[in-house]
Amino acid sequence: MKKLLEMLQVSSDVEIEEQSTQLVKGANRRLLPFLDCGGLCKVRCSLHSRPNVCTRACGTCCFRCKCVPPGTSGNREVCGKCYTDMTTHGNKTKCP
Repeated sequence: MKKLLEMLQVSSDVEIEEQSTQLVKGANRRLLPFLDCGGLCKVRCSLHSRPNVCTRACGTCCFRCKCVPPGTSGNREVCGKCYTDMTTHGNKTKCP
């Protein structure tokens, strides 16, 4: 009975782990933690004057860089060069 309980515990741990990671295909295959870009960007853009535009740009940056800075503004350096160096076609910073 104890062995069965241990197997159930291991099984549920694996399921939780599979839900919280995603596989990146290609040359740089690795497991990355799952990131709720929609939820994080909604919080990030909640005080923005144009929240829909901000959320769309933030979602693109989150998907590419796998990071959303904390807070509603600033702190962009927390996410590194990928986030800070991304620009629009007009050569303005893309990520909010």
